[in-house]
Amino acid sequence: MDLAIVIIYFLTLIFIGTRSYKLVKSVSSFFVADRMGTTIFIASSLFATIIGGSSTVGMAGLGYKNGLVGAWWLLVGAIGLFILSIFFAEKVRGYSLYTLPEILEKHYGNEAKLIASGLIIIAWMGVIAGQIVAAGKILGIIINLPLFLLMIIVALIFITYTLLGGQHSIVKTDAIQGVIIISAILLVVPLCLNEAGGISLMQEVLDKNFFSFPVSEHFTWKTLTTYIFLVGSTYVVGPDIYSRLFCAKNKKIAKRAALITSLTLVPFSFIIVIIGMTARILFPQINPEEAFPTIISHIFPIGVNGIVIAALLSAIMSSADTCLLTTSTIISVDIIKPMYKKDIPEKKLLKLSRIFIAVIGVFSLIIALEIKGVISSLLLGYAVYTSGLVFPVLLGFYKDRLKLNKEGAISAMAVGGGLALFGKILGLNDFALYGFFLSGFVLIAGSRLSLIVKNKKTLK
Repeated sequence: MDLAIVIIYFLTLIFIGTRSYKLVKSVSSFFVADRMGTTIFIASSLFATIIGGSSTVGMAGLGYKNGLVGAWWLLVGAIGLFILSIFFAEKVRGYSLYTLPEILEKHYGNEAKLIASGLIIIAWMGVIAGQIVAAGKILGIIINLPLFLLMIIVALIFITYTLLGGQHSIVKTDAIQGVIIISAILLVVPLCLNEAGGISLMQEVLDKNFFSFPVSEHFTWKTLTTYIFLVGSTYVVGPDIYSRLFCAKNKKIAKRAALITSLTLVPFSFIIVIIGMTARILFPQINPEEAFPTIISHIFPIGVNGIVIAALLSAIMSSADTCLLTTSTIISVDIIKPMYKKDIPEKKLLKLSRIFIAVIGVFSLIIALEIKGVISSLLLGYAVYTSGLVFPVLLGFYKDRLKLNKEGAISAMAVGGGLALFGKILGLNDFALYGFFLSGFVLIAGSRLSLIVKNKKTLK
């Protein structure tokens, strides 16, 4: 019965994609769903996008391993999204663009857009890979197949419905998935607490560090700082987040939806890690990222199992499809389209976008098969992205006041993103944080230096 429920869920996604295919009449339909998103649709889509593999399988694993401090993975996102809603959401929506790199083009020119596009493509394939790994582990609860086969199955499904309907598919499926996710998580918590004997018994059984907050022996202030800047900043400057804001009817809706979502994330940050903590008591010998799948397979009766699994897959796929479409849109709009001397026909651009959805999906699957870890895959993507792009994007909104230019922005992206990628390849994780702050310094210093050089040339 569980398998039947999940199969019905998968078929529903494909059906929505097929129906949405007929609605795609233009580039605007495919990329931003004709910019007709209401507050409810944008907020539910943002929530479903954010509560993905990292916030279910990954965060439950952090709760299993470190306790309450694992909530910071999502809490820093809530903080970042709150900052976005108050200071930047209206500015972002006001541009009426398709992608984040187009904002950088407005700020600094075409060269900056191209470099930003390259960084996002590299980073977001790591993020998509993390969702594929998480979905494969969840599906493994009811299908006794090797993990690599399960990852291939889920990748093919979300690639297919994203390819068919684009943003129309995603916004519609996310609205449904958001409701399913919230319902399932709220259903899971009381059952888990009951099986573990309640909070009081958990405090007796688990080490006191599991209830330490905001830091603990295993989660230091340095780790929290890394989370705030490398994870939290992706919610202030995120191509997937911005793609949702671009879909809003107007600037007020974009701001309101981001604010509602940020506040909703706070309680769910703690709820998910508590699920992982109960798994630590009930199943002390498992791998941390197996916490959520194991809880589901052992606590829920047949039938309910299938519903909860479908909910978790909803969470994961809603993140994967958004990142996949965002990445393919960036390739099509920001890299391929400018190569044409004349305006590229919309039908051709749509065809190219669908081809790139398939290509990026396959490359992400290859990364997932290699890394096989949710948090590790996501940290790879976030480190490269935030270190190169956060400062150029945010400070770009004030570039005239700060006297920033394309030379400084290009240098900042190259130095910050390059240092983070270099560090990840060599296993030097601190390099990502160094790259983040160095990017901001290089942006300002590089802009000032280039102005001095230009002034000297002018005087000559």
